[in-house]
Amino acid sequence: MLSLLRRWLGLGPKVNFKELIEQGAVVVDVRTLEEYRAGHLSGSINIPLDHLPNQIAALKRKDALVITVCRSGMRSRLAAELLSKHGIKAYNGGAWTSLRPKLG
Repeated sequence: MLSLLRRWLGLGPKVNFKELIEQGAVVVDVRTLEEYRAGHLSGSINIPLDHLPNQIAALKRKDALVITVCRSGMRSRLAAELLSKHGIKAYNGGAWTSLRPKLG
C-alpha cells in the first residue's frame, strides 16, 4: 500500500531527467494550449491530455523515451500511465516549473 501511494505521489525511484533528455527523450506537455502558451519548457511539445490518445502512433514513430509534464503532476501522471500501457517508455516529470531546474 505504501509503495502504491509513494508511486502515485511521484516519490518513487529518482530519475535523472537531464540525462534522459541528453539521450533523446521527448518532453510532452499535456496542459491545454492556453496553459502551454503562457509558459513552457524550451523544446517541449504540447499535446493536451485529451488529445493524447490520438497521438500515440506518432509518439511511437519517434521511438524515443517520453517525459510528461503539466501544471501540478496529476495530468502528467495519467499521461505517462497511458503511454506506458501502449508500450511507450514514459516518465512523469510532474509540474513543468519543477522540472525546469532539474534540467539545468
